[in-house]
Order: sequence, then C-alpha cells, then structure tokens
Amino acid sequence: MRIINLNPDTNIGASAWFVEMENHRLLMDAGTHPKREGRDSMPLYGKITGENVDAIALTHCHHDHVGTLPVAVRHFPKAHVLMTELSYFIVERVLHNSVNVMTRQRDELGIKEYPLYTHDEVDDIAPLFQGFKYNREVEWGAYEKTRSGTISPTLEFYDAGHTLGSAGVMVRGKAQTLFYTGDVCFHDQTILKGARFEDVRADVLIMETTRGNRGVAEGFTREAEAQRLTDAILAVLKRGGSVLIPTFALGRTQEILAQLALMIKAGKLPHQPIYIGGLGRVFTEICDLQAHRTNRQHSNLRLTEALNLVVLEKGQASKMKLTGGKIFVVTAGMMSEFTPAHDVAMRMIGDEKQAIFFVGYADPETPGGRLKKAKPGETFMFSPSAGEVTRRCQLEDFDLTAHANRADLLDFVGSVAPKTILLGHGDGDSRLWFEDQIRTRHPKIKIVQPMPGVAVEV
Repeated sequence: MRIINLNPDTNIGASAWFVEMENHRLLMDAGTHPKREGRDSMPLYGKITGENVDAIALTHCHHDHVGTLPVAVRHFPKAHVLMTELSYFIVERVLHNSVNVMTRQRDELGIKEYPLYTHDEVDDIAPLFQGFKYNREVEWGAYEKTRSGTISPTLEFYDAGHTLGSAGVMVRGKAQTLFYTGDVCFHDQTILKGARFEDVRADVLIMETTRGNRGVAEGFTREAEAQRLTDAILAVLKRGGSVLIPTFALGRTQEILAQLALMIKAGKLPHQPIYIGGLGRVFTEICDLQAHRTNRQHSNLRLTEALNLVVLEKGQASKMKLTGGKIFVVTAGMMSEFTPAHDVAMRMIGDEKQAIFFVGYADPETPGGRLKKAKPGETFMFSPSAGEVTRRCQLEDFDLTAHANRADLLDFVGSVAPKTILLGHGDGDSRLWFEDQIRTRHPKIKIVQPMPGVAVEV
C-alpha cells in the first residue's frame, strides 16, 4: 500500500490523501487550505499527476475537505466521485458558494487566480457524483477493472458524527485494510449523535488529531456548557446588548440553532428573530428535510419551524442597529473578511454592551483567532479591511466542539489495533501528543507523521 499526504502544509489544511492499493488508486478528500490563497491553497495534485485515479471519496462537505473537488476531477476525469447520500444533497451548494466567494475575493482582494473553477464546471461534474448509505460496501476501482479484469477493492462509509453527512472511510483489499477517520466526533452533539465506529478494525489507520493539544477539564459536561451559553446570552439581552455567534454554515449553525430552539421551548429564552446567513439557511432546511436519514437526537425538531429565522440581506450586517438584544448566528466561523460575522464583529468589538461568543475553533492567524487572543482594552489588528480596533466587548469561548476529544481518539486507536497509524489534520503539538501517547500505550504500532507530498510505503 502506498499513501501520500497531499496537504501542502503540516497543519490543519487542504485535506487530501492518495492511496494505492493492489494496483488501484483512490483519492480521499479534495480540500482547500483555509489560510492560503489561490493555487497555493490547493492539495499537491502535481505529486500524483499521471496516476490513473479510479475514484475520489469524500468524508464530508467542509471546505478543507471538499473545496477543490472540481480541480481534482480536472486532474482525474475518469474517477468516480463517491460520498454519503447526505453529502450528496449538500456538495453542489458548497461548491457553487465557493465560486461566489472566490469571485468576490478576486474582485475585492485582487487575487487574480480566482476562481479556481466556475459554476459551469461544477454543473458539468455533478453527474459523476454518487451518494451511498452508511455501511454499504461498494467497489470503487471500476475504471481499473474494465482495463485489466482485476477484482476491485471495496469502500464503506461509516457515520463520523461530525456534521451532516460526515463519514469515516473503510477501504478493503484482498490483503490489507485501511480506515480514514476524516473529521470525527465520538460524543453526542445537540442534534447529531456520536460516531458509529464501534466495529472498525484495520491494518492501517489515518487519523485526525485536531484536539491533541487540548484536554477536557475535570468535571466538564456538554450540558453544563450549553447552560453556561444560555445564561450568558440572557445576561447580554438583559443589558440591551446583542450577541454574535460566528459559525460555519454547515454543522455549527444547525447545532447552535438547535440549542437556541431548545432554550426557547423550555422558556429559558424569549422567542425572537435569529439572524442567519443565506447559506446557513439553505443547510438548515436540508437538515430539516433529511432528518429521517440522520442518526440524530430531537428527530421531530424542525429548526425552520421552531425558530423565527431572518436571513441577512447583502450589506445589512454593516448597517442595522445593534440595540434591542439581537442574536446573530452567522458565517464565517473564523470571521474571515467580507462575511457577515466579520462585519457584525467589526461594529461590536468596541462596544462594551455587545458580546461575541465563540463555539468552535478559530485559527490564531484569522480575524477570529486574533480577536480571541485580545484582552479587554487591548488594541490589535483585526483584519486588513478593519484595521486596528480596541476590544471592549464581552468575549467568551464555549467548548461545544464537533471534533473528538483526544482521550476518545486514543481509545479508538486501541480498539482499531492497527499495525500502522498515520497522523494528520492537526497542528504539530497535537500530533506530537498523540505520537507520545500511542507509543506509550501501544509500542508495537508503527507511527508515521507523513510530510507533504512524500510517499509512505505500508
């Protein structure tokens, strides 16, 4: 088995893994690096140019895992594109939105390489997409099979519990097996139940390490954290301020909206408008419509019915009044420029009445990450367009993650009992924590931290 990590960097970036197994070739994920721009943000597809890739398998529809899919198909036009049936309902909307974002960045930031693909290209490749139910074993090497008559390896999607449609990927050959976690969450969230990886066994494990640098405090419970969020929102509304919760349109938005809906149903929050973005609204509707296909809690909860959702119009975030106790659940989760979250935050930061509540990861080099580090009264560079700002608003961080806690992932390694493990999708200190812990607990497991573009023979 030959494996190449195509992420152009060693941190959380453009997820993409090339796997060659028994003369068949698979690309797992085709992401884009959130901190890079233009072609520099893409996976290292040049490292596998000339390979006859049989299939592309997607773990989920976040941009760092799917953002360059049309480019990957351009490189490998004969490849099938496989995903879960829930991702099938989402992927085209994500890619079309990417075209819109890249076009805006070209016009506003002068990135001439954008867009990396067009709306027409997304439409042209859509017939290649195939959606499958969880735990259905399918052959993926059909292209190679027609050429050589060999038996194809199989692929199976396992529910990863991370976001709607997320999956781990099991690849089975005649002699070896490989499991790729993608992004995984083992604990229940507000809507989604935890991953269903109970019977996973594999010779090779490719594992995310996002939270390797962050432990869980003794006595921590998600229920208590949700209550802390409720109390914090109520306190802001009582003083006449507004609340901004920056979120990713897919996943975090629906989880936070569900939390707000439960608060309102229990009488803990007043029934009032919740301001969201257009893409967040689209994914929320899909979440409602596909509830019957989802392993979830509160199966009868329909967010579009339980909440008074108001979609922000273009430019509205930078103009509307922030008095009267408004609640914003808007993108982007890391407050990247020219998004509603960035525009609302820019107006809130200097006002002590207002509050910004983080409920997920924000890279330190993004506007959201820089805001997270700012102390009360500190002046800092928020973004090139906003310039320097002084933080006077309330700022809180709530641990409502959609990623597995490191102890759960470490237990998972013991359950899978692989001969070799490849660590990825995490910062250096996160990967080192896992390497040290795995070596201590499981000294017979071979541990690899694959460098970008370097082939690993397993």
